[in-house]
Amino acid sequence: MLLSMSGLPGSGTTTVSKLLAEHYGVDFVNAGDVFRGLAKEHGMTLAEFGALAESDASIDVKIDERQKEIANTRDDIILEGRLAGHMAEKALKVWIKAPIDVRVKRISGREGASFDVMLDETIKREASEAVRYKEIYEIDIEDMSIYDLVIDSGKWDQFEIVKIIMTAIETRGGFA
Repeated sequence: MLLSMSGLPGSGTTTVSKLLAEHYGVDFVNAGDVFRGLAKEHGMTLAEFGALAESDASIDVKIDERQKEIANTRDDIILEGRLAGHMAEKALKVWIKAPIDVRVKRISGREGASFDVMLDETIKREASEAVRYKEIYEIDIEDMSIYDLVIDSGKWDQFEIVKIIMTAIETRGGFA
């Protein structure tokens, strides 16, 4: 089985993916780590690197092609990333959402930055990503129609979300 986990920054996709990967003993591949690593290699903040990616489509294409390759060549894996559901056609596709204030509170706690600074960066980053996804792939990131499950992490904690997704996984036959 292939599981794709997607959501906006701070929604909880990484936390939930790690819990599921540990429970099922499967690999977890995170596109956000790749993007953050590239930003760090370039000595840029995520917002700055996102702006660079707007003018250099090869950055997004490189990350997304890697996700497609993984999705098409491996089973029993959790593929996490904003476009993972679009890149992994045969996956059980999950989108985790949360209100922006909830997400930014999580991000600011994780990054050790002020809420206002992270709110500004998050808004800019999401706008940048939305433009790139539309221009490169014709994907409207707000269109949830491709997802099998859409779960609000502002209403459910990570353990409740894991239980919901585990039910869907088991209904689909589970991981090998």
